Amino acid sequence: MRLPFYSEVHAAESVACLNKALSRLKDIWEEIGIPEDQRLQRTDAVKMHIKNLLDMMIAEEEGLKKRLLSSIGSCRKELSGLCEELGLPPFEDEEGLTMLQLEKEIRTRLKVMLKQKSQRMSELKTLMQQDRELCDVLCDNPYTIDPDRVPSAQQLEDYRQHIATRNKEKECRHAEFVTIKRQIVACMEDLEQMPDTSFEREVVCEDEEAFCLSTENITALKVLLSQLENQKARIETMCVSYRCRIGELWERLHVPQEERETITEHITSSRKRDMDALQTELERLEELKMKNIKSVVEIVRGEISLLWEKCFYSLQQRQAFTPYYDGISASTMSVHTYDYTAPTLKRCNNAFTEELLAAHEQEQQCLKEHYESHRELYDGVNSWQNNWSLFQELEKKATDPSRFHNRGGNLLREEKQRAELQKSLPKLERSLKSQIEQWEAEQGKEFQVNGQCFTQYVEEQWNLHHLEKEREKLERQMKKSKQTEEDMLYGTALRTPTKRRLAGTPTPGKARKVPICLAIYVTAGCRTPARGRTPRGLERNKENLSQLSGALRTMTASPHRNYSINSVASSYSEFA
Repeated sequence: MRLPFYSEVHAAESVACLNKALSRLKDIWEEIGIPEDQRLQRTDAVKMHIKNLLDMMIAEEEGLKKRLLSSIGSCRKELSGLCEELGLPPFEDEEGLTMLQLEKEIRTRLKVMLKQKSQRMSELKTLMQQDRELCDVLCDNPYTIDPDRVPSAQQLEDYRQHIATRNKEKECRHAEFVTIKRQIVACMEDLEQMPDTSFEREVVCEDEEAFCLSTENITALKVLLSQLENQKARIETMCVSYRCRIGELWERLHVPQEERETITEHITSSRKRDMDALQTELERLEELKMKNIKSVVEIVRGEISLLWEKCFYSLQQRQAFTPYYDGISASTMSVHTYDYTAPTLKRCNNAFTEELLAAHEQEQQCLKEHYESHRELYDGVNSWQNNWSLFQELEKKATDPSRFHNRGGNLLREEKQRAELQKSLPKLERSLKSQIEQWEAEQGKEFQVNGQCFTQYVEEQWNLHHLEKEREKLERQMKKSKQTEEDMLYGTALRTPTKRRLAGTPTPGKARKVPICLAIYVTAGCRTPARGRTPRGLERNKENLSQLSGALRTMTASPHRNYSINSVASSYSEFA
């Protein structure tokens, strides 16, 4: 192997130095006069000494080489294991490196990887400590990872994500726990209840940070809160029921305001003590009710009657509740068949019992529930009934002649309102019919109004309305025919006009013209009954009356035909 240039120079200098040293030794030996054989011995000693020194140096360098090779091998082996543990690619030597460079490179890389291993193991230990703490709080199982093996970078990242997720879960559960705890404490305060079980004491009394936030505990918290809320809801429901019942009894029993004010503080809130106070008041009123059972039954009957009216109950439906008539004397039953709340009904005092009151209250409750469940329909029917009554009233006003004498614009408003009702009533009927058909399909029974199907009830009301209009029209025609008959018999009477005359009406100074035939008849000898008639005149008048009556009956039977006086008597001779 050819040495580098600088090494050759150093070698040449070493040889020159050695030769110079040997030459100097030879000169000294000559000056001293050392014999030749001793010179040879000394030369051999120098040679041996130099050789041993060089051998020793060579041995030392060979040892260094071996140590370098051993270090490189061990470091390479350790580096390979670390690369495998750390999940890194295996180490590859660079080309052209000497043993020293290679050994240094490997040792440097090994030092870096050892430091990385130490950091990973330290982080793993920290993460495992955090995981154990979270597991203690959340009562969960720890993350699955080998604590004695160096984790890879991906494993550490997954572990960090797991810890972050568990921390968020811990925060959510802790916030949920704090919220539920506050609600539980509030419910217990409202219920005036102390924690009984160890779990309740742990929730209410212990430190919040010490509570185990396991899913089982969170579920148990929700169950406990639900139970307390159900108790609170039952108490609130009972309080509402007690208040309603107390209010009814106050009104029925006419309890004075001073007595009512004793429980005013318990009317607005719904805690357990409020329920107890309301229950005590209700029991007192129930006892008072039993003492005044007759008047209470009378009041309940009045309320039942009002509910019958609201629900449009028919007579048969009302009579089906037979307890309503207990305590009513038979002499008054037939008189007040339709008026169930008539004050003149005679009650038999000995018939008012607690069972009778219970039956009435049960019937009242059933009617209330029935009305509330069908309130929309009954309100619609009631609206139709009110509009129908108003429509009939306006129809009657439309036939009243005195309505033309108003000066406040009422006629125009009434006509406008009547026109609107004529349009709105059919629409309301169609809407109610659709709702009732849907209700009947859902309930599987017929919706009745006053014991009739609503459609039949409406048709009947319209038919009665039309019949009433026909009757009024016929009465007007009869009245007009009768007036015509009287005018033909006795002459036309002068009528004093009103202050406000319609267009075309005669002035007060102008008398109505009397038909010539009637005027001749009146002036020809017609007398009033007070002055008497001759028998011949009476007979002739009877004939005329019979003819006129037949003609008027014909006019009444055919009201749409026009008749004149000539159709009754074609000439004066026939009329006379």
